Amino acid sequence: MSDMKNEFKVKGEELIEFIKKALHEGNVRRIIIKDNKGNPYMEIPVTFGVIGFFIAPILIAVGALAAMTGVFSVEIVRRKNTTAKKHK
Repeated sequence: MSDMKNEFKVKGEELIEFIKKALHEGNVRRIIIKDNKGNPYMEIPVTFGVIGFFIAPILIAVGALAAMTGVFSVEIVRRKNTTAKKHK
């Protein structure tokens, strides 16, 4: 199974909502928040069982980052959907 990576530019004040939306969409394996030079600030590994329990502290940390600077790059690593071939 391979992963898909997408990178987005996000303003600081929109960072928390962007992370919440990405987590809500599902199949996210990892979220990497980077500065405008590509240096990682925070890497969040996401597993299905711990999303609910750890989401609040993660969002507090993301909020602190959002207050630090104007624009971030957010890399979303998702599980690639593979469809099984149907046998006739």
